[in-house]
Amino acid sequence: MRLKLGIVLGALNPYFHLAAAEAGEALGYESVWIPEHLVLPVQMSRSPLAGKEHPPVPPTTPVFDAFAYLAFLAGRCPSLRLGTHVYNLGLRHPFIAARAIQTLDLVSGGRAEVGIGASWLEEEWIAAGLDFKTRGRRLDETLAVCKRLWTEPEVAHSGEFFSFDAVAFEPKPIQQPWPPIIVGGESSAALRRAARDGDGWIGMGHTFESVVEPIKKLHSLREEFGTVEKPFQICIGSKELSRGDLARWEDIGVTRLLVAPWRKSAEAVDSLARLANEAELQPRSTN
Repeated sequence: MRLKLGIVLGALNPYFHLAAAEAGEALGYESVWIPEHLVLPVQMSRSPLAGKEHPPVPPTTPVFDAFAYLAFLAGRCPSLRLGTHVYNLGLRHPFIAARAIQTLDLVSGGRAEVGIGASWLEEEWIAAGLDFKTRGRRLDETLAVCKRLWTEPEVAHSGEFFSFDAVAFEPKPIQQPWPPIIVGGESSAALRRAARDGDGWIGMGHTFESVVEPIKKLHSLREEFGTVEKPFQICIGSKELSRGDLARWEDIGVTRLLVAPWRKSAEAVDSLARLANEAELQPRSTN
């Protein structure tokens, strides 16, 4: 099976994160993924889920520095790829974001997967003193600067949000030209950003029927932007995980399925083992 399976750690009580990651690595899972927020305001509106009016998490939900946490997991799980779904890149200065991502890629030996998004939580931007209405433009400029920092010997920049004289940025990430940038989001703007600037797309909570149109749009947009020859990942979160389901996801064109096959956090390791058997994953040696 070419379809990769990644574990959604954000769907677990943090007490079980390490056990799930270590078990997943031994069972043959390809990656682990962690969500990210800078802060969760007590009063929140909106939702990242289509058709929903309220946020899916309470403000007391445990939140971690994503790249520090993934760097810790990198040291405990030497084979897993380590991803964010998704990192709110536009909330950071590009120096801060580029350094965090570069460091994870270096300490992990080139295993970083960088899921990014334009953000949905307006109050988080207000708390950070930033204009939510500029989030798309700010994300685009931040990403463009990060890519230059990761690849150019010296970088000077004058833009809408950031301006600085020439700086050096060393060392470069192991993965070149940069760790895979996988753009999350369901909006037309998110799909265009993924096709134009990304190395893949993340869509969450999809069915076989709902994912067809976004994938079709991505193919069309990549033709429009002339990026169709670049490798491109299609990462989907779904609960449809039987053996037949996995084959169908692969046939549709999905390259990675992000999974949380448990009902309770305490059942995570056993549930991962059952799915690994269903998917006929190849166990890794623990030596």
